[in-house]
This record gives sequence, C-alpha cells and structure tokens, in this order.
Amino acid sequence: MRKFTGMAVALVVALAAGSFLTAGESFAQKKRFIAIGTGGPTGVYFVVGQTICRMVHKAAAEGRKTGRKHGIRCSAPSTGGSTYNIGQIREGELDFGVAQSDWQYHAFNGSSKFKGNAFKKLRAVFSVHPEPYHIIVGKSSGIKSWGDLKGKRFNIGNPGSGQRGTTEVLMAAYGTKKSDFKIATELTSTEQSKALCDGKIDAYGYTVGVPNAGVSIATDGCGAKIINLKSGVEKGLVDKNPFYAFATIPQGTYKTTDADVTTFGVMATFVTSADVPEKVVYEVVRAVFENIDDFRKLHPAFANLDPALMIKNALSAPLHKGAAKYYKEKGWM
Repeated sequence: MRKFTGMAVALVVALAAGSFLTAGESFAQKKRFIAIGTGGPTGVYFVVGQTICRMVHKAAAEGRKTGRKHGIRCSAPSTGGSTYNIGQIREGELDFGVAQSDWQYHAFNGSSKFKGNAFKKLRAVFSVHPEPYHIIVGKSSGIKSWGDLKGKRFNIGNPGSGQRGTTEVLMAAYGTKKSDFKIATELTSTEQSKALCDGKIDAYGYTVGVPNAGVSIATDGCGAKIINLKSGVEKGLVDKNPFYAFATIPQGTYKTTDADVTTFGVMATFVTSADVPEKVVYEVVRAVFENIDDFRKLHPAFANLDPALMIKNALSAPLHKGAAKYYKEKGWM
C-alpha cells in the first residue's frame, strides 16, 4: 500500500510540475506528427509534400543547439490527389494537403462536386506552382484536338484526383459523355504514361506542374505529344472562373514539344483546416519561407516561386490564422 501511495504522489507531483510549463515549452517538448496529402509518386504534388516536410525537419532543433524547438515531425504519403486530400483534411485524417486552386474554391464555396456540402473550415496556407491541364496523345493516335478524342481510348483519371475533376469540367463544357470514348479508363498518374506507351490507351488528361517526370516518360520515352487547348470552350472557362487562367508549356520542355503549347490551368495550393492548431501552421509556414531558396532548388516547377504571390494568388478559402500571423510578422500583409 505504501509503495502504491508513493507512486501516486510522485505521479501527482510530476503532473503538477508539467502544468507550470509555459505554452511554448509544452509545445516544444511534445512531439506533433503531421501528415500532408500529396498525389501520385511521379507527380509534382508528391514533391511539394516531401519538400515541405524536408523544410520542417531542417528547421527542427531538437537535439541541436540552434533552430526551432517546435517538436513537429512530418510525413507526406502519396495519395489520390486534390479532392481526396480535401476530404481527408475534413475527416481529420490529414493535417495539410496539396490541392488544385479550383477544388479549393469549390470545397469552400460548396459548388461543383461539393454542392450542398461546403467545407467552411477549409483554410488556405499558400499557393505553389502553376498547373497547366495537359492532354498527352500517342505518337500515332492522330489526335490533334479535343474533338479527335471521340471514339478513342482516353484516360480520364482516378476518382478523387484533380486531373479527373478538370477532365470532367472540360467534358461538360464540350458536351462530351463517357460513352463518346471507345474506353474511358480511370488510371492513376503513375500508371497512365506506361499505358500510353504500351498502346493500351490513346491519350490521357493530366493537370500538373511543368516539367513533370511522368509526362516525360510518354513524351521523351515513346514520342507522345501535348496538344493545344485554346478554343472558345477553354476561353469561356477562363472568363467565367477566377481560378482558371491560360498557360503556356514552352517549346523544348520535352523532346516532342517542338512549339509552344497553349492550354489552360490552375495553381497548386497548400491547404489545411481551421482545426489544426495555429502554432503548427505557423511553424510549417515559417519553415517553408525561411528556406525558400532551398525550396526553389528541389524541382524545376518551383524555380520562380515568389512569396509575394504565394500568399495571395489562387487562394479562395480564408487564410489560416497561423499563416496570417507569419505573413504579418514579415510585413507582407
């Protein structure tokens, strides 16, 4: 009995001592594991998530004399993409995620796939790189425009991905149905280039930063090409939707890009939930922007990242308080 009482007293004393820690000390000493939703392992979203984790871990000073003792540990697994990430943030399964700017808009405003199901706790953190919508066609497919896809084997993308969402928007704008294709496959971004090169599909749609390793598998590997999307249909989408803009894939980006390709696209954005603590978001944002030069070097799509634009471009959900706090401290807001 004495032994039990002594242990109990010791436990009470320890808990009492812990209660006198400052908020900052408690936060620093307690590890916080965060998960970032990305995309397919060959896509730029995956690189975004991995890079953010790298910056967070670089800033961490546990075990070192200098740096941030924020206690955050980070993972960025491959996921289904934009709408999947937003859904999992909403469910509390992910803390952060990368998502196309159009799906950030629709999720917060309850439009498109989110009609009647608005995610009002969705919060913007920053935007990253432009993401043109590509239609990559097989070397011998004969496809030169959207209309030529009729009767072809076309990969519309896996459910939950941003590319699937944008493809469906374009299909609706053109009045195209799944039955208009010979086959409408649902391959992931990891599978589609190999399927094209193996002759299993004739083309696929893909919303992704430039350049992209997955796209180069098809263009540089088996002579696939990217076609223009600059008709009145795309112009109508750009004119009506603030999250769309025309974009150029420059000549020479890939071996078969022998001229500039005009298409339309979105921005990649980094999002979270209002339920994620302010200190966590602040430390993640701080880690990214204090190491922005290192960030730019980790993928060609990041080369021209500009903090002044990242904190405002393509952000339709409210800024998370933790992000806004850092931007105000820097005098950017």
